[in-house]
Amino acid sequence: MRALVQRVSSASVSVGGEQIAEIGPGLLVLLGVGEGDSEEAAERLAGKVRKLRVFDDAEGQMNEPLGDREVLAIIQFTLYAETSKGNRPSYTRAARPEVAEPLYEAFCSQLGAERGVFGARMAVELVNEGPVTLLLEA
Repeated sequence: MRALVQRVSSASVSVGGEQIAEIGPGLLVLLGVGEGDSEEAAERLAGKVRKLRVFDDAEGQMNEPLGDREVLAIIQFTLYAETSKGNRPSYTRAARPEVAEPLYEAFCSQLGAERGVFGARMAVELVNEGPVTLLLEA
């Protein structure tokens, strides 16, 4: 399981031109589920996201965890793209939808995250703060 985590001032996701979720200060998580991932991996990665110390403390140092801030999680199978050969990415290492969707839901539930729509073409908007962007793996 992989996650691209971005500290944001705000983020939103729309499907078909209609906004379905929006957050204020917090984290935007693009979540990739790979073959062999499990519910334990989803829980472990959610715990990492919750404990990441990427928010400023009173002295302006990145030393604070998520706390009461919000999370928007978007499923992102393309995080498992294989690009070492040729020009067309291969997604064979991404989990099949029947495996990925329940693990995405479990991850979101662990964080109380706002969500995109699994399998939909989504438009994601964000104001990346810092900018802070991290790649995490479970």
